[in-house]
Amino acid sequence: MKIICIGRNYADHINELQNERPEEPVIFMKPDTALLQKQFPFVIPEFSNDVHHEVEVLVKINKVGKYIDARFAHKYYDEIGLGIDFTARDLQSQLKAKGLPWEKAKAFDGSAVVGDFISKSEFESLDAIDFHLTNNENVVQQGNTAHMLWKIDELIAYASKYFTLRTGDILFTGTPKGVAKVNSGDVLEGFIQNKKLFRIQVK
Repeated sequence: MKIICIGRNYADHINELQNERPEEPVIFMKPDTALLQKQFPFVIPEFSNDVHHEVEVLVKINKVGKYIDARFAHKYYDEIGLGIDFTARDLQSQLKAKGLPWEKAKAFDGSAVVGDFISKSEFESLDAIDFHLTNNENVVQQGNTAHMLWKIDELIAYASKYFTLRTGDILFTGTPKGVAKVNSGDVLEGFIQNKKLFRIQVK
């Protein structure tokens, strides 16, 4: 199982971090060791003093595919979920300044939260999914898939040009604005259309 992540897919988040708007999807990967095990807390790693939450809509791939046409991408997933891409922002900034890869800041152990999944048949439109993240019961991030620069099917088609998609692979589709530092004692809860899909304690 691999975790494929999309960066800079919401214009407001691009502006928030003062990044350049990309001409095509930005892809990075997380290994399976990045997956935070169910019921485990997120432990802030010792190498960072500025870990940020980034809530994202997830897609679970249901069959093998390569060079998938966007018109047929909907056949490669049945479920929509929610998760967090934890990012060591201080380390990422240092790496970016040197023109180096982001993996140490994005792909460290426990950096990928994958919550529960919902059948996509429950949504009237996958291009209008409301989602939000709370920290200690206060809403800190909220978004709607309508604001994605590239939609889910486009992302699947694009990623499959470079990587064979396999059953169980998970696609993180990007985060809206509102990313912020987490602290020990925080409780993060993620919701799609007011249905809670995960609860994470930070230590």
